[in-house]
Formats: sequence, C-alpha cells, structure tokens
Amino acid sequence: MLQPALVTRVIPGSIAEELGFEAGDRLVSINGEQPRDLIDYRFFCADEFLELEVLDTEGKAHQVELEKDYDDDLGLEFENALFDGLIQCNNRCPFCFIDQQPPGKRETLYLKDDDYRLSFLYGSYLTLTNLSQREWDRIERLRLAPLFVSVHATEPDLRRRLLKNERAGQILDQLQWFQERQLQIHAQVVVCPGINDGEHLRRTLEDLARFHTEEMPAVLSAAVVPVGLTRFRPDKDELSPVSPADAQQTIDLVESIQAEFQGRFGSRFAWLADEWFLIAGRDLPSAKAYEDYPQLENGVGSIRSFLDQFQAAADQLPSSVSPPRALTWVVGNVVEKAFQPLQARLNAVEGLSITLKGIASHYWGQSLTVTGLLTGEDLIRTLADQPLGDALLLPSVMLKQGDTCFLDDLTVADVSRQLNIPIRIAQGIDGLLNACLDDPS
Repeated sequence: MLQPALVTRVIPGSIAEELGFEAGDRLVSINGEQPRDLIDYRFFCADEFLELEVLDTEGKAHQVELEKDYDDDLGLEFENALFDGLIQCNNRCPFCFIDQQPPGKRETLYLKDDDYRLSFLYGSYLTLTNLSQREWDRIERLRLAPLFVSVHATEPDLRRRLLKNERAGQILDQLQWFQERQLQIHAQVVVCPGINDGEHLRRTLEDLARFHTEEMPAVLSAAVVPVGLTRFRPDKDELSPVSPADAQQTIDLVESIQAEFQGRFGSRFAWLADEWFLIAGRDLPSAKAYEDYPQLENGVGSIRSFLDQFQAAADQLPSSVSPPRALTWVVGNVVEKAFQPLQARLNAVEGLSITLKGIASHYWGQSLTVTGLLTGEDLIRTLADQPLGDALLLPSVMLKQGDTCFLDDLTVADVSRQLNIPIRIAQGIDGLLNACLDDPS
C-alpha cells in the first residue's frame, strides 16, 4: 500500500532545511505525483519547479512551492527506500539464507525480498521470478540498470528445481529481454555441490557469456559463489556444504573457462568469490586477475582489495604508539590465514599488540565461517574467560548496516557487557588503523 514517505533526516544546509522540513514530516506528492519509492522521488525532484504536498509531524497538510536548479537534491532522507512496501520473494530455494535462520528473532530478519528497486539502488540480488508486467515496463521506461540477478542455472528444469518456482525456467528469455532493450545486469551463480556444479556450471557460464558479446552487453559479469548452509536449514534439502575438494574442482573448472573467455572477450567475465580459495587452502589471485572488480560487493576480490589497500596504508603507520595497548581482532576463521600478514605488520609498531582470533560460528553450525556471519552469541561463547587485552576489535561487516545489532539480535553493548571489555568497530582500512592507533584510555 502506498504511504507518504516518512522523513527521518534533513541534511544541514540543504534546500529542505531552508524550507523548514523536519524529521517526522511525511512527503505525500511531488507535482501531483505520489512517489512509490526513492527512484520516483529522485526522478520527480529533477524538475526545476516543484510543488510538494507535505504532512507535518502533527498531521497538518502543507503545500510547498520552490524553484531550484535542475537535479539539485532537496536534502531529505527517508525511513525506507520503498514507500509502497517490499516486493517479496515467492521462491522456495533450499539454500535461501532467510529460511536458514532460527525462529523468534526480529520480524525484519524473515523478510524475503525479490525487489528490483533494491537491486538497482543498492546492488542486492533478485531472481526476476516475482515481477509483474507493470514492473517490467517500469524497468524499461526508467532504464533501471544495471540490476543484479541470481541466475544459479540457465537450464530451465535445473533452475526450476533450485528455485522451486515454475517461472524460474524463463531466465534465458528474460536475459534476451534485457539484451533487446540494451539494459544490463550482473549475474550470480550460487553453486550447490552435486546439483549445479561441474558441467552444469560450465553451461550456465557459457549461456551467460552469449549475452556478453554485443556492443552493449546485457550480462556485464558473472560471480560464482559457494552455497552457505546453517544448522537451521530445512530437513532433506538435498544440499551439502562445500568441501575443500569441491572448492578445488570448482576453481580449476572456472579458471579454465576464464582463460577461454579471456581469449574471446579480452576479459575473464566470470569470477570466483574469495571463499573458494579460502576453503580450498589456495592463495588468492592477484589484483590484476579481478580487472576492475565488477563484483566486489559480492565478495569477489574483496579480501585481495582489502589486503592491497592495507599494504598501501601501512606505509603511514607510526614506528611506535604510547601508551602501549593490546587489542583482540576477531574475524571469521576462513580469513584468519589471509589476515596474518596484516597482524604481523601491525605488531611491528612498538607498543601495539594485536591478537588475531579467527573463530567459527556455533550459532550457524558452520566449521568454516566468513566474518560477516559471526554473531554476538559466537563472540560470547568463544571469547568468554579469555585474555582479550584492552579492547575487542570487530569489523563492521558483523553488524546490520547503520545499526549495532548482530545477526542474532544481540547488540554491541550486550557483547561488551557479557565479556566485560570495550568494543571498537572498524569500518574499512581507515577504521581498522584508527581503532588500533587510538589511545585506549
């Protein structure tokens, strides 16, 4: 249901602040059009003359007229990017992370989105199986690209089996639709051992590459990602976790296909997520192998990029710090070995002592765990009664974006209290270095 958009922040010095907007106001319409989402809002606000209908915090209606430069932003931020609600997923993929969570957590953890608008705005993945004709028309009309599409398999019967949805078999026709309209996507293939790996994976990548050949290719890149499973997943889901042997075989296969694509396109086109190399115990590829990092946000080259950025930033590290401080840096155990050189470089700073702890998630029942899936419960369970130094150093990927909650609903404050230690949250390289160098007192 379409609702007025709730304003949560007015940017200081913005047009909206000059007009008297306040957090709690609701934007009803722009030039007589009620925006469905942030996309509409930005599109409607591109005009030079605007007439806004607004409800203030007391529910009183106001008409606001203004003239501005074309494309000037008003300076409003909203509670949600979608004003008319989330397009939810009706697939029943057995590997869906939402369905692999325990009951009793906050309601938002169980929302299964398949919304092209979040894909366009934030790079989240959708399957294209839940789009009405109205939404296809809107994608075309507004040129909403690139989108990020979970393909998993291009063989119709196999994709139906994976997504448990009859409409899933239409993927090649849908890719043709993008090609004909010169719209682009980035593709993702979640590999489930024994189901869509091996020659099925080869066929999927070859099919996707068919849409990479035009001057304006429909498929810009493909990411190959290992399936992630938890102990809460449904019984008899026919899935098995990725073993080191599985990872070795998939790396060998995809690297051979990359070599073929390199010769045809001058690009590898398809990339392996970092987890494959970590699970297989192999060294990560060089930065050159990722070209322009087209799937960085999907975990493709993110560790290599982080390592290289750290090495560049480490040149600015001081020779010593005072007073001395000891920190425990927690990461998922799958990346512990890759981060050991960073730990060694930090410990070369006199007065700085960094203990690197790579831990697995008992909460999810995983023996190999990426950092972003560690929960508050995992930290408490693993680190209780251990010497942790002056503070605990946690990467921000453990937390819900813009919040202090872990995936199990515990907060940073909860964990700090349970472990009786201050916690520093590190976002990116700068956050990591600042957390290490800041005076612990």
